Amino acid sequence: MKRIVVKVGSHVLTEQTRLARDRISNLVEFLADLKKNHEVILVSSGAVAAGYSKLKIDKSVLGNRQAIAAVGQPYLMSVYGKKFSAYEIQIAQILLGASDFDSRKRTLNAKNTIDTLLKNGVIPIINENDATDISELVFGDNDQMSAHVAHYFEADMLVILSDIDGFYTKDPREFDDAVMRKEVSEIQDEELDVPHNPNHAFATGGITTKLKAAKFLLERDSEMFMASGFDLTDVRSFMLDGVHLNGTHFKDSSL
Repeated sequence: MKRIVVKVGSHVLTEQTRLARDRISNLVEFLADLKKNHEVILVSSGAVAAGYSKLKIDKSVLGNRQAIAAVGQPYLMSVYGKKFSAYEIQIAQILLGASDFDSRKRTLNAKNTIDTLLKNGVIPIINENDATDISELVFGDNDQMSAHVAHYFEADMLVILSDIDGFYTKDPREFDDAVMRKEVSEIQDEELDVPHNPNHAFATGGITTKLKAAKFLLERDSEMFMASGFDLTDVRSFMLDGVHLNGTHFKDSSL
């Protein structure tokens, strides 16, 4: 049984400043199917977006954004709880920050908690501690968090689901001749030097943060799969059926 980390972005989870419940339902159904043969850890964005639907204050102010996240986190978890209960799956919330991976003791403590939850059939849902972690809100993103979760909690693969359905030779929004790179074994430093371009009001990532996550894992002999979070056909095919239709698989060719 493999251990899989699935990260889903804010753009997938929200629509017009509200939680996209149909997409969340589809995500939960996929995770329930994945859990039949694998251990599953979910890294979920969306606390700020969920909170803003309840507390509409200026999210450009850091203190306000943290307050919004504090409101949104329990709301988001309540939605997940109801969706997973239909499959008789128990969930747990874990909030982590970058500092939790800077301390060997704190990382080990977190891993022990994760191991215990997975051993007992619980799906841990991890988010960054937006209410207190200033560095995450200003500079960070859950792509980097999920890569650290995958590595330090000894997962076999990270799956990133977002509005970006794969790694292309060019930006497909600007170039009609852009081609998806379905297999990538190495990421060059110059490929990371592209503009930070999140596509959503609540997003903190873009293709660069996903490539950084992939590079982090490739350098540690691990792998990552990136696909659309809007249409789960590709990730279901790859993860459940072993058929690679679309999406990008980052894996060292020597493994």
